[in-house]
This record gives sequence, C-alpha cells and structure tokens, in this order.
Amino acid sequence: MKVAALALFAVLAAWSIPTEAKLKEGDCEVCIKFLTKFYDGETDPKKVEVKLRKACAAAKKRENRFCYYIGGTEDAATGILQLITKPLSYGKPAEKICEELKKKDAQICDLRYEKQIDLKSVDLKKLKVRDLRKILNDWDEECRGCAEKSDFVSRIEELKHKHMEL
Repeated sequence: MKVAALALFAVLAAWSIPTEAKLKEGDCEVCIKFLTKFYDGETDPKKVEVKLRKACAAAKKRENRFCYYIGGTEDAATGILQLITKPLSYGKPAEKICEELKKKDAQICDLRYEKQIDLKSVDLKKLKVRDLRKILNDWDEECRGCAEKSDFVSRIEELKHKHMEL
C-alpha cells in the first residue's frame, strides 16, 4: 500500500511541475534579434505598439513573417502584440518574451534567418543545386538552359566578378 501511494505521489508531483518551453540554442532567432533591434527603452505600451507596427511595416523576409505571426502586419489574422508590447515596456528581456511566445505559437520560434554562403571560401562544386540556384536568385540572375550542376557552377563563376566585391 505504501509503495502504491508513494508511486502515485511521485507521478502527481512530476505531473504538477510546470514544463517550461526553455529556449535551445538557435531557437527564436528571428524573434530575439527583431525585438532586440527594434526596442529602444520606451516605457509606454501604446507607444511601443506603434513603433512595433512601424518596424513591422518595414520588415522583409523572415522578420516580416514574424510580424505576420504576432499580428504586426496589416494582413495578419492574429493579434498577440500585447504579449510583446507590455513586457517590453516593463523592460523584460527579448529572450523571455520569445520564450513565452513559443508557448502560444511554436512557429514563431521556428523562424530562422537564411544562412549566407561565403563565395570566397566555398567550393561551388560541393554545394547542392538548390544552393546554387539561390545564389543566382539572390543576384537576380538566371541560368537558362542549365540542366546539370556543372552548368550552374559555370554560370556562377561567370557572374562572380560582377556581383562580388574582391
């Protein structure tokens, strides 16, 4: 009887401990960087919201997607700005705010910045075709008639001098 009661107590104790959504290395990369970059020490939550909406209006790519998720863009379907503006105005660190946002909507913390490829040191032949296409796309260039990886590598080598600072 004592063993069963002790086992029940252990299960209940473990179950009642709140599980925290602690951030791992690299989690909420966009959230933390965007909030840190945007916040200037303002203490009025309404002014913080106005500044956040303004920052979201100018945001591009991943940061724009983050703003969409939190309701900072015009076309956003959700609106959880209060979960950001009030804590920010009280001086709460961006890491902690993002940790709480992760509990509400995990996809906020799934956002990551695109990795930049260092063309000076990378061997183009070892990259995937997807990465080679991305390089050309970033340069607003095309590779017409490219069917194989070697075609993409040749095209990048051909355009490298035009798009890279030597």
